[in-house]
Amino acid sequence: MNARTVLVILPGKRGNVLAAVSILGLLCAGFCGCAPDHRMSFATFLQESASPPPAVETGAGLEPSDINLLLGPYKVGPSDVLSVTLNRSNQEEILPILSTRVDRDGAIDLPMVGAVSVANMELEDIEDAIRSAYVPSVYNDLVVHAELLSVDPTNVLVVGAVTEPGLVPLRRTERNLLFAIVQAGGVSADASGYATVKRLRSPGESEIFNLRDPVQLQQALSAGPLASGDIVEVHAAQPNTVFVGGLVYRPGAQNYPPGIEITILQALAAAGGVRTDVFPTEGTLVRRASDGEDKHVRLDLTRLATGEDRNIALMPGDILWIPETWETRVQSFINQNLFFRAGVSVNYNVSGIEYMNRHGQQSRRTGGAGLQDAYDPFGFLGQNTALQGIQANTAP
Repeated sequence: MNARTVLVILPGKRGNVLAAVSILGLLCAGFCGCAPDHRMSFATFLQESASPPPAVETGAGLEPSDINLLLGPYKVGPSDVLSVTLNRSNQEEILPILSTRVDRDGAIDLPMVGAVSVANMELEDIEDAIRSAYVPSVYNDLVVHAELLSVDPTNVLVVGAVTEPGLVPLRRTERNLLFAIVQAGGVSADASGYATVKRLRSPGESEIFNLRDPVQLQQALSAGPLASGDIVEVHAAQPNTVFVGGLVYRPGAQNYPPGIEITILQALAAAGGVRTDVFPTEGTLVRRASDGEDKHVRLDLTRLATGEDRNIALMPGDILWIPETWETRVQSFINQNLFFRAGVSVNYNVSGIEYMNRHGQQSRRTGGAGLQDAYDPFGFLGQNTALQGIQANTAP
């Protein structure tokens, strides 16, 4: 039989009160321990989180004109095939439609005028160059229309968090990270914003870019052109999962869609709240830093609940733990082993009846009668026991 300790406090019985205080003091001393608290304060954590990240050498940025050149219309080059139509102003066709390939020197060969340089020109500029070659030396007026029929593609493999992963063809002036991702259908909903370029001809080297950072996006555009066989990997975002455990009603992992922010109090609410039988007042936030080390942050739940401390958003992978303390251990011990009786307001622990009626142990103090007869003359405990038996028998 596992008898529980019974603490009885009677009004006016100073000795009992002192005994109760002494027992609670011993419990506190036993549960408190002397282990140091290595957690950082919440204020220090907020201050470190607000500090700007260390400066990163990014090199010279691109001028606006350079960006316009990189992202502007396509410019033809060697191996591109053009269709050229020559008409007079009155729409009279002078020559049949010509198909001509740009040679390795960046020129096309046309009847009566020979080579015309078109290297790195847009189609509109090519039409002006052809017109200048014919007018006025050959014709007095001329209408020129040029169209790009085919290009010599660069095939790049795009994998990861994109809509259409696979081998994508890139035109000559579009062999960069941005155009490769666009050709693969763009990033998917679970993309993190980071992408890695792995070059086939330099297998030991890779470049990582944050596409949400304008400076790093400039770097990606100004990097050397992609070549056939290069690999672009778009990283998926880390699963948006936070872990809540300890003195809560529903501990476990909480999964949310990427991009959704969950605060400390929201995560606790989703875990059913903190336990109310032991009244925890502090928590621990565990967050993995960029250097791989875990930061342990001490949280004051009372200050968070009252708005005195900021209810910050959790990050994917964070652990929110409501630990046991000496206070919660004492409360748990009292809940499991003690009951209090004061005046007419009585809370009875029915499991103590057998202990109270053990005549042999209590005969010296009660004259042979059980403690139940001495301290429960109206039979409240017996009635409570019977009532519990009825409820147990009638329960569905």
